[in-house]
Amino acid sequence: MANALRIAVVDPNDSSREAIKNTLLELDTIWLEAECSRYDFFVDVVEQTSPDIALVAMDSDPERATELIGEVIAKSPDCSVLVASSSADGQLILKSMRAGAKEFLTQPLGSEELTSALMRVKNHIGGQAPGTKGEGCKIFTIAGSTGGVGSTSIAVNLACTLAAEPENLVVLLDLDLALGDADVFLDAIPEYTLADVAMNVARLDLTLLKKSLTKHSSGVHLLPRPIQLEDVRSITPDDLSRVIGLLKTTFTHIVIDTSKGYGDLDMLALRQADEVLMLTQLDLPCLRNVVRLMMSFDAEGDLRDKVRIVVNRVGQESGQISLKKAQETLGRDIFWQIPNDYRIMVEVRNNGVPLIEHAPKASITRAIGDLGDALCGKEHVEDEAGESRGRGWLNFLPKR
Repeated sequence: MANALRIAVVDPNDSSREAIKNTLLELDTIWLEAECSRYDFFVDVVEQTSPDIALVAMDSDPERATELIGEVIAKSPDCSVLVASSSADGQLILKSMRAGAKEFLTQPLGSEELTSALMRVKNHIGGQAPGTKGEGCKIFTIAGSTGGVGSTSIAVNLACTLAAEPENLVVLLDLDLALGDADVFLDAIPEYTLADVAMNVARLDLTLLKKSLTKHSSGVHLLPRPIQLEDVRSITPDDLSRVIGLLKTTFTHIVIDTSKGYGDLDMLALRQADEVLMLTQLDLPCLRNVVRLMMSFDAEGDLRDKVRIVVNRVGQESGQISLKKAQETLGRDIFWQIPNDYRIMVEVRNNGVPLIEHAPKASITRAIGDLGDALCGKEHVEDEAGESRGRGWLNFLPKR
């Protein structure tokens, strides 16, 4: 049991506490360190036993349980707090997560859901999260310096690459509300869209949100753009902020494909991102647009510092501006390069199959895979031939 997670549980309800205990005892990776039947005593229990995880069942008194989350973290900052409730109320979920809870679990607890949550927490505790480079959900927002630069193809295939890791839960959000085509890239016919979610935002909870997502065979969950153009106006920044907040409680990664209009919704996605990938090509109009955008981002606090320049379609033609000249024009390093492979990209788009399934060994697929690794803080691994994946495209990766 040396590698087992030690957990302390509080639940004033005897029957539900017993059910939680029985579920925990079925798991070999868990050691039940302590149990408590009173919220008021739990902080002392945690201080005395020093568990890795504190599990707070909220149903007996949600308001007091929410306060307890902060109290536990204040007294035992190394203890990760998980919460459980039979309610899927969106406000309760957001309050608990804002109070510091790492995961929100639905009661009655299922062993699969609990195991996945514990795996993520264990990864965070160990500081070597396979799918993330830090705690909580990571948001990667993909922006383009002009139309047709390939931001949607990168967003879709990055999401599929991340979803290939079993410990990751990935959702792709299409914010190109008028002309987005993430669903085309995945050959998906969604039943619900972002507009449907926004129209029901007043009663939105985690259960309703999950039912509104379309799951692709790659493991990616998709929330697509509206079908009707008139529905675009129904989506407000407040709606989007609440949707993202709920997605963060369930998914390890959110990939957002923005429009090229840089409207209110796009800017919200940029501000909420952990990393912003600015897609460009090695031509003067694209590079000048990047400079203009970066000048605008200077007024956005730390937004400029989150932007990573990604050059797409490298090697497209001999007339491209050199990488050295591009960096001089931009006044900053190029974070990543994606090689040009027009034939394969046309095939995956027309067939609605992601690169990782259609051409897993192609240089463009490896480059996007390595990009995902870099964003998640993972070191590059060698393939079966003993060569580093996509190493030829890493020459300009700066030290961070």
